Amino acid sequence: MLAAPADALEKAKRVALKRAKRVRLMLFDVDGVLTDGKLWYGPAGEALKVFNVLDGQGIKLLMESGTTVALLSGRSSPAVAARAAELGVAHLLQGFDDKRAAFESLAARLGIPAGEAGFMGDDVIDLPLLRRCGFACAPAGSHALVLANAHYVTHAAAGSGAAREVCELLLRAHGRLEPALARYLA
Repeated sequence: MLAAPADALEKAKRVALKRAKRVRLMLFDVDGVLTDGKLWYGPAGEALKVFNVLDGQGIKLLMESGTTVALLSGRSSPAVAARAAELGVAHLLQGFDDKRAAFESLAARLGIPAGEAGFMGDDVIDLPLLRRCGFACAPAGSHALVLANAHYVTHAAAGSGAAREVCELLLRAHGRLEPALARYLA
């Protein structure tokens, strides 16, 4: 007998939470994950990026709870460096076409196995790392191959709270969501 769609969704949620529970290192792609994927160029040729404050707060809560966070981008951008600094993200990896190799180097330096790492990406360049890490995430609207390889696909779109959704899922999986939010509910 085939499982009902609701049963399949419930099973997928359980699998995602089980994988999320093991995550000690979470990496986020930038363009198409922390931004909506659009590149805006100013008159001097600089790329302008728009970041969502919900995503930023989620990243801060995740780091405060003890999860190591890294931003990993194929492009190099002063705007991304500024955002990482503002959030207190210590691990900023920019200008890497081979994201899997960049991840392997960081994970080895931190002593964290791939099975205890998560990555959120949106396009085919992200596939090698999505397929390597223990918890693969993608924002709604990502490339079809990315969606097919993700353990968790957000309801929110890229640049509109998708990273926050993943941060809260990780916090929930570790039993840290309520404690992380307690100071705001007092």
